[in-house]
Formats: sequence, C-alpha cells, structure tokens
Amino acid sequence: MAYITLRDVQLAFGGPALLDGANFNLERGERVCLIGRNGEGKSTLLKLIEGSLLPDAGEVSIQNGITIAMLAQDVPMDSGKVADIVADGAGEAAAVLKAYHEASDACVLGDMDACDRMGNLQHKLDQLDGWALENKVNAILSKMGLDPNADLADLSGGRKRRVLLARALLTQPDVLLLDEPTNHLDVESIEWLEKFLLDQNNLTLLFISHDRAFVDSIATRIVELDRGVLRSYEGNYSRYLDLKAQQLEAEEKQNALFDKKLAEEEAWIRQGIKARRTRNEGRVRALKALREESKARRFQQGKVNMAAQEANRSGKLVFDIEHLQVAFGNQAPIIKDFSTLVLRGDRIGLVGDNGVGKTTLIKAILGEIEHGGSVKTGTQLEIAYFDQLRNVLDLEKSVKDNVSEGSDFVDVNGQRRHIYSYLQDFLFSPERARTPVKALSGGERNRILLAKLLLKPSNLIVMDEPTNDLDMVTLELLEEMLSDYKGTLLLISHDRAFMDNVVTSTWVFDGKGNIDEYIGGYQDYLQQRPDQTVVDQKSDVKKAVAKAEAAAAAPTAKKVKLSYKDQRALEQLPGEIEALEQEQTELAEKLADGSWFVTDANAATKASQRLAEIDEELLEKLERWDELENLANGN
Repeated sequence: MAYITLRDVQLAFGGPALLDGANFNLERGERVCLIGRNGEGKSTLLKLIEGSLLPDAGEVSIQNGITIAMLAQDVPMDSGKVADIVADGAGEAAAVLKAYHEASDACVLGDMDACDRMGNLQHKLDQLDGWALENKVNAILSKMGLDPNADLADLSGGRKRRVLLARALLTQPDVLLLDEPTNHLDVESIEWLEKFLLDQNNLTLLFISHDRAFVDSIATRIVELDRGVLRSYEGNYSRYLDLKAQQLEAEEKQNALFDKKLAEEEAWIRQGIKARRTRNEGRVRALKALREESKARRFQQGKVNMAAQEANRSGKLVFDIEHLQVAFGNQAPIIKDFSTLVLRGDRIGLVGDNGVGKTTLIKAILGEIEHGGSVKTGTQLEIAYFDQLRNVLDLEKSVKDNVSEGSDFVDVNGQRRHIYSYLQDFLFSPERARTPVKALSGGERNRILLAKLLLKPSNLIVMDEPTNDLDMVTLELLEEMLSDYKGTLLLISHDRAFMDNVVTSTWVFDGKGNIDEYIGGYQDYLQQRPDQTVVDQKSDVKKAVAKAEAAAAAPTAKKVKLSYKDQRALEQLPGEIEALEQEQTELAEKLADGSWFVTDANAATKASQRLAEIDEELLEKLERWDELENLANGN
C-alpha cells in the first residue's frame, strides 16, 4: 500500500481550481520532486498532505502509522537556543524537558519552588521517555555540524535551514516534505543537503524545487502540477524534459483536432432551418457540449517574453581592478588584494558561501562603498542592476507603478508600448498589474524586477541572485536572454545549472578574503580547483606506479644479438641521417628565393630533384634504424 494517496482531489480559492480531480501515489523509499509554474498550487498540495488544509472534494489518504514532517519554505527570523528549537519537534516531551532545565537553573540559584517543580517534571520525563530526547537532539545536531548552544538569530540562512531540518528529522518521520529547501542557500550548503538526504536510508521524500542540479541529483520521479492535474514522469529532470515535450506535442495535435471539429459544427449550425429539424437535435446537443468543453479547457500558462534593451557598445575595457581590498572597521579584510581585468562581453559568475563578500565586491567595483586599491571604469558604460534584496521595489505601490513609475507608456527598444501590454509579457494581467507588490509571491516580485531591469538600455548587467523563486520555465528563458546578450554580465548565483549555462568565467571566494579566477562555469571550476588537481596528480602518480610495477612484473624480453653487418649499420645510420638532413637544409635555402633558376637553371633543377630523393632516402633510413633498434632490444 502507498504511503500517501490522493484520489480525485478538488481545491480552489475563488479562481481556477488549483487541484482539479488530482490523483497521486507516494510509495515507500521514493524521492519525488513536485514541479510546476509559480502559483500553480505546489505548496498548497504539501499543506493538504501535511493536514493543515482540507480538500473541497476527494480524498487524501495516509497509511496507518505513517509519520510526516514538513520543512517549510520560509526561514524563521526568531531567536532561541538551537537545541531547544530542534527539541520542539518532539512536542510535549520537549516542553517538559525545557521546563525541567529552567527549573534546574532556578533551583541552583536558590529558588525552592523551582526545586519542588523539578520532582514533578522528572516524573513526567520518565513517563514520556524525555531523557532519551536530549540524547537524540545532541546526536542529530552533531551529525549536522550544529552548535546546540548557538542562538538561531545569529546563524546564516543555510545554518537555519539545517536547524529546521534537524527538528523535522528528530522524530524519524517516514515521509519528509520539503518546500524549496535550497532557496537562499549557498552552493556548499546545497551540496551538503544533497549528500545528507541521499545518505538517509528508507527516507521517503516529496519536495518542491526549482534547482535543476539538485533535482537531477535527488529525484527518482518527477510529478508536475499543471492546470490542476498531476502528471508523473519516471526518472530525473533531464528525462522529464524529453517526456514533457512529447506530451505537449500530443496535446497540441489533440487541441487542433478539437478546434477543427468545433469550427465545422459552428459553420453547420449557421446554415439555418436544417439545424432545427428533429433528426438533427442530437447534433445540436453535441455542439452545445463542444462549446462547454471549449469554455472549460485550461490552456498552459504562457511564457515570459523577455529581451534586454542594449545600449551603445561600451569600450573594450570594462573594469581594470588593481589590488582591491575591502574591510569594515577593525575586522579582517573581507576582500584582500584582488586584481583582474573585465573586458566587454565577459560573462562572470561569482561563487562562494553566504557572507564571503560577493555582493560587497560588486558594490566596491561599482563605487557604492569605499575600498582600497583602484578600479578604473571603461567608457560609455550603461549599467542595469538586479538587486538581491529588492530594495528598488515599493511594496505599497502596484506592479504597474513600480515598473513604469506612474506613466501609462514605456519605451521598449525604441517603440512606445502601453504598460499593461508590456507587463503581459511578464505574465501580469491588467488586474494583477494593479495589485500592490506586498500581496505578491517571491516569484512574481522577481518577475517585476526583471520587467523593470529590462526596460533600461544597458551594456553591463549586474545580477545578484536573480534565480530565487523563479519557476524552471522562466529560468530557462532568462538563460536564453543572457546567453544572447551582447554586453557584459556580472552574476551572483547559487544555481549551479544556471551558472553552467550562462557564464564564461567564474570568480570563487574562499571565505578568507581571497578570490580565484577559473575559465568556464561551476562544473569547470570543480575540475580546475587545486584540491581536484591534487587528486588528479595523486591518481596520475598511482597510475605511473602501477604501470612501472606491471612492467617490472612482466617477463623480460630476450634480447637478440645483431649480426656484424646489422650492428655496423645501426652505428652508422645516425650519422648518415644527420648528413642527409644537413644537405636537405642547404639545398632548400639555395632554392628558397628562386634566383638560382635564373642564373643556372640546370643546376637548380637537379637540386630540386635531389631534394625529392633526400626525402625518400631519409624515410628509408629512419625505418631501417627503428627496425634495427627494436631487434637489438628484443621487441
């Protein structure tokens, strides 16, 4: 029996149904990735399975005895001791254990009431097996490399996600639900999470992710939520793309046949009285059914139509950076002694853990913060800047006013367009375009930033984490746009597949202020990095040793004694070859300018013929020399 089963589930919130007769099974040990466009209802589906939402109709069935834990998409901003937050996942036992520790601390300070409470709390802990909980918490925190006494508020986004994951796994759930687990994580944390999840034996996963490299690494099956229906595709994301293309092609053919039939019947009904004859009533009813089916048909959400407006070309040199360093107060430099050249057309990816200085470097290069060293800026630069923190958006204003700054028209590549028409390219209907930004999802806000960014003519685009919250289709379209962009690109991203498909070189931050440059994308960097080179060198040494050992172990070939004539020939051949090569060089020099043919045509002709003879003689002597050496060595 499947762990989780959905049967004909219906759910809607006023608009088109998010789930429209959806069916789904999750089997033990599967790692299923749930994908779909922004706003399709993926997070809603997880909440249905978790039990925090109920369907309008249909059934969500959970196998008896199955425990489910969910890691939400949002990272909490709360403070609190890491060990206590993780222990909270155990429910009542956690609350009693926390109260016991608080009473113990108070009792040590002389609070007699607290000492009395400890007895009752100790009895409850015995009943709930609470003492084992403390051991479990410490064990899982150790496994995840977390300090139990650290404050959650002081941790990075990646570390906070580890804390939440530890809390979710504390009760050893049968099924783990993950909603965008890689969002806002650096590459190191994403790779750690991949390995951790793959190492968990018998853990069943249902997760939402737009990180294609993560999905390819983790998923055993892809389930797509498309227009209220769940469709399953065996294999990873790469296989899904092939199967999805075939499915869409079949759907287009089916829709074309339906539209043709509807058009024919509409033409027939307009013929007049013939359509009202009794024997044609069935055909009229069939036409009505076709019309209703046409109205109910849901088309796939459109694709974002994005294109960068390119300004006049910048100078060949974009940035000349010499000995750049940045430090804040008395702290160690976050960037130290970085020198490089950025030329027109470079597409550079910045890679490193959160907090190592990637955004700081961008701001230093653009002159937004003070720094040591020098940054010489090229001529005619027009910069468009995609801000990770979305500071350029006014949350109280509408989408329209944020993008057009109050105007009803925008200029797009020299053409005047109405703002509503332009925003439809980014999947905002006129009604949605009038919505305040604060009411929109993270993916929609990123699309607003793209719409605003691409209105500005530029020859340098700077992007700080543009891929967060974007669905896979929009990600791929953004990749295409950036690949076709003729200007220069500086890109900060933790999406490895995006980096590989877009950038031509990579700057890697080591967290100690140093920045190393590598040719190519993220996978190219992995092949070139020093630790990989050491691994390769060790591998080469092992191969060489193995080869030498094999050669030593092989039976030694018996040498053959040459005859006196062959031995004499072997000794003389090197000198004969050298003499022929010398003659060849001298004749070639004399014939080089052609004047010899004017002064003595016969001699020049004979010399030319002699050059051809030398080529033949050299070939024969070299072959003979090789043959005699092989004989002498027993080969």
